[in-house]
Amino acid sequence: MSWIKTIPYDEADARLKPLYDRVTGPDGNVDNIMMSHSLRPHSMEGHMLLYKNCIHHASNTVPKWFLETIGVYVSLLNGCDYCVEHHFAGLRRLLADDLHANEIRAALEARAPQDTPLDALHHTGLAYAQKLTVSAANMIEADVAALRNAGWDDGQILEINQVTAYFNYANRTVLGLGCSLKGDVLGLSPNNSDDPDDWGHR
Repeated sequence: MSWIKTIPYDEADARLKPLYDRVTGPDGNVDNIMMSHSLRPHSMEGHMLLYKNCIHHASNTVPKWFLETIGVYVSLLNGCDYCVEHHFAGLRRLLADDLHANEIRAALEARAPQDTPLDALHHTGLAYAQKLTVSAANMIEADVAALRNAGWDDGQILEINQVTAYFNYANRTVLGLGCSLKGDVLGLSPNNSDDPDDWGHR
């Protein structure tokens, strides 16, 4: 599950067990990325707050399927198979069109976001995410201006920035601790955007 010790549910203390209860999926499943925080429950809580608010918040106006697409692309760029598989499964579910989802993935795997079957607005968002991931120190104001000129408003630019930054964080959590997919149920998420306190994975 990971290269460090994790605490199983039946050994969790009064601080950890309620957090496990909040992030569970079907049959009490807890994703390995969350279990990797079990020695520091406050770290798990911080991770979930960031995840829920970046991607699954009702105030977001960037479509959730595109936020997941950014997550898949950032994870591909970082070589994080764990996050790729989890979030591609979520993307497929949101699109409800396997052919379209597979075409997006193929272009992203080829590092050719401009070849995804998406419009110029989304291509610009993916280009921004790519540069921020692989060359963050080279970001310039023109990179934000390109998003604005493509049609994103400044609040949406912030969403794209934060989702890109979140996945870079999550990828490094997974890769640095050796989280595996073993036992995980792919494609689940705290998808109840209307309730920010609902972290249940479904």
